[in-house]
Amino acid sequence: VTAFEPERPVVYSLDEIEEATMNFDETRKIGEGGYGCVYHGVLGEQEVAIKKMKSNKFKEFFAELKVLCKIHHINVVELLGYASGDDHLYLVYQYIKNGCFHEHLHDQLLKGNQPLTWTARAQIAVDAARGIEYIHDPTKARHVHRDVKTSNILLDEGLRAKVADFGLVKLVERTGKEISKQHAWLERLVTFLLSKYQTTSKSDVFTFGVVLAELITDQRALIRKTQEPEKMKSLISVGYNHKYSQILTSGMLL
Repeated sequence: VTAFEPERPVVYSLDEIEEATMNFDETRKIGEGGYGCVYHGVLGEQEVAIKKMKSNKFKEFFAELKVLCKIHHINVVELLGYASGDDHLYLVYQYIKNGCFHEHLHDQLLKGNQPLTWTARAQIAVDAARGIEYIHDPTKARHVHRDVKTSNILLDEGLRAKVADFGLVKLVERTGKEISKQHAWLERLVTFLLSKYQTTSKSDVFTFGVVLAELITDQRALIRKTQEPEKMKSLISVGYNHKYSQILTSGMLL
């Protein structure tokens, strides 16, 4: 494996990826979502997170890789390299030890996390905003994240935030069911922003606003009171209806 150079990711073999993850052992799995599974691994002496994605968009992947490799910022998770094989793409990222912001907000007991202080929350918001601002920076090339949400903001040992999964929306086919589940409420509010053919930096700003709403209220972006999807409410729509007392955290009401 050659040394990592800025704007030139390392090309790993599939054998190296399998060895790093103990052949994708379940004990190495640290995440799973719309893009596939994420595994903790070690390549050389470096801890890494390896995202395994099923995709037939290899041409688009290598085009997008040119963009991903130019993103270097303290508040954006670094892409180190990649591999491909068996109809899968494997993206190798720096390993961020404290998991995602979503877990710290909504699954504290499951992961054994301590409640986030307001100082920590404010710093996370600033860090994430700086990462998104860098991605949008018009002095370089104006890019769009397309999937800003609490599960795509990772926290390091000091609870400093890094934006993850930039650029992956275009590489992986997701089913209509998955898209509907994740974005139906958002499309009703801002369909012109998240339409199939138009995604802009404004849509990132809107979805970052949803992140801030989750940060302030401790509520999930989708509020589920029943098992019926059509009866779920969006956190933003509750706010629009001025039901602030229902969504503010106890700390905010003191």
